[in-house]
Amino acid sequence: MMEPIEKQLVAPCGMNCAICSGYLAFKNSLPKKPGKVSHCQGCRPRNKQCAFLKKRCRDGQRLLRGEIDFCFECNHFPCPDLQGLDGRYRQRYGMSMIENLLEIRKDGLQKFLARQRRKYRCPGCGGLICIHNKKCYVCDTIHGWNE
Repeated sequence: MMEPIEKQLVAPCGMNCAICSGYLAFKNSLPKKPGKVSHCQGCRPRNKQCAFLKKRCRDGQRLLRGEIDFCFECNHFPCPDLQGLDGRYRQRYGMSMIENLLEIRKDGLQKFLARQRRKYRCPGCGGLICIHNKKCYVCDTIHGWNE
């Protein structure tokens, strides 16, 4: 059976940290390599709210104070900072944080996580495929453009 994605691994900006290279390296205990492999536990587990946007929150720092869980709750959603981050991820990785947030708002976090688990599931071992390099850190198989 596939291991579920923990809800605390979805950052306020809509990033699913469970498919991030830094989190997958941390979770699978890969050796750190300066400039190549970094380790991260995820934004929420580190109590960082959102590593990319928190200090630039345009809604009176409500995100920093923990008054909102996701950026879609902000009065300025989607703000220019989130749109910039989203644009980079769309172009580089084919993933949209804004679409993730809209899906969470519409269907709830549990349904979003179940879809993410199916979408990024490694067909070989059932682990998660990294959004950044299309690699499964469990079976060391690459599934995509970077082969």
